[in-house]
Amino acid sequence: MSDIKKLVGQTAIYGIPTIVGRFLNYFLVPLYTYTMATSSYGVISELYAYISFLMVILTYGMETAFFRFSQTEERKDIVFNTSLLSLIISTSLFLVFSFIFLSPISNVLDYSNNQNYIALFLLILALDALRAIPYSLLRIQQKARRFAFIKSMDIFSNIFFNLFFFLACPMIMNSEMSYLVSWFFNPDDLVLYIFVSNLLASTIALLLLLPEYLQFKFDFNFKLLRKMLAYGLPVMVGGLAGMVNETFDRIALKHIITIPEGITDAAAISKYKMSQLGIYGACYKISIILVLFIQAFKFAAEPFFFSKMKQDDAKQTYSSVMLVFVLFLCFIFLSVIAYLDIFKYFVGASYRQGLVVVPILLISKIFLGIYYNLAIWYKVTDKTKYGAYIAFYGAAATILFNILFVPRFGYVGAAWTTLISYFTIMVICYLYGQKYYPIDYKIKRLATYFFVSIGLYLLMYFLPIENIYLKLTLNTILLLSFLALAYKLDIKRMIKK
Repeated sequence: MSDIKKLVGQTAIYGIPTIVGRFLNYFLVPLYTYTMATSSYGVISELYAYISFLMVILTYGMETAFFRFSQTEERKDIVFNTSLLSLIISTSLFLVFSFIFLSPISNVLDYSNNQNYIALFLLILALDALRAIPYSLLRIQQKARRFAFIKSMDIFSNIFFNLFFFLACPMIMNSEMSYLVSWFFNPDDLVLYIFVSNLLASTIALLLLLPEYLQFKFDFNFKLLRKMLAYGLPVMVGGLAGMVNETFDRIALKHIITIPEGITDAAAISKYKMSQLGIYGACYKISIILVLFIQAFKFAAEPFFFSKMKQDDAKQTYSSVMLVFVLFLCFIFLSVIAYLDIFKYFVGASYRQGLVVVPILLISKIFLGIYYNLAIWYKVTDKTKYGAYIAFYGAAATILFNILFVPRFGYVGAAWTTLISYFTIMVICYLYGQKYYPIDYKIKRLATYFFVSIGLYLLMYFLPIENIYLKLTLNTILLLSFLALAYKLDIKRMIKK
């Protein structure tokens, strides 16, 4: 349990500033959705989905390879130098060729009239890729506080610039001092400033990582690079398939959604598609609350799992971590559901018709979190190709069910597809893991927490209570009952140990 407590502590250090920052970042969602049309927010949802997908290609598994070979190579500095130089070269080539072909890329993405969006989008991608290895170095050196500080500065800078462009600039434009901002600010194109804010924040984070970059030396090892690529590329392929699971719905939605009868004008069709994407993307943001915890856990868990892999009690530790992890996931899921009548105000009124997808997406994120935890088996056994296989199964399910469900059910079909996909990869990963690296997970206890949380959710949803205060009070009681059960079954024992 001392290992579990250490991991919880690391997760808190990595995660609390990030979660607090990201939660504050959530206030950008009402800022956007209360001031922008649903179709405009659809642009943000679509292009940021592409960013998530392309980041996997630009880092091509090098982060995970860096963790893996830092554990086995005698000279850890060469691992850092090799991986960082590789990413610098590949990212530079990406930028050069992307800007050479900026016009065709913009045309393919249907942004021929907004090439500036695509240019900013490409620069953001490049800066994020260049930060991957320095961030990984901080994690492997267990410099969690510095990592959290830089991540927080990234987030808070983004918030600051968004507030500047969305609130301060319009106020100045309407004052006698409009000349201060009129030379760069266009109030009719707020989407542009979301990308500008992100780019400025990413630049600040990159500058804060200069001490890590200064540790770099031109001590490059081609033999090591070949080994790292052999290890990392299957991770990349699996990551690509994984990103299909995560982002395909928002990328494909506008292409496969059914247009209602009566909408025939090309401009109206485009607006409808982007509006549906905007509604889905905004409500999707509410489910990201659960992902924040998963991400914080991943930052701490990946180096922790690798450091434990050679110890005799590694499998027991992995099993205990899974139990604690699922308990937290279920609690966060119930917390969001219990207070969804409050969380719904994070999006503008025109977006709230999409709130029906939130519980579906939250459950899907539970499956995703469990999958991330299960996936340690193929990483510590160097069987990363199985990660690719599993992700491909999920990607196939994602593509198939989106094509089947979205034309008929719209973005609700996309949400159900996400749930099916993540459930698929979770089950397959567990079955493979039990074959090649069996871990005695406490399945009955895990199932208890999951099904109890689902049962409590159904009670919250179906009890016919109109009074909002009474409803929130009852939901709080049900949430506390889950905590009481968890305390009786496991938390009390964990605290004593």
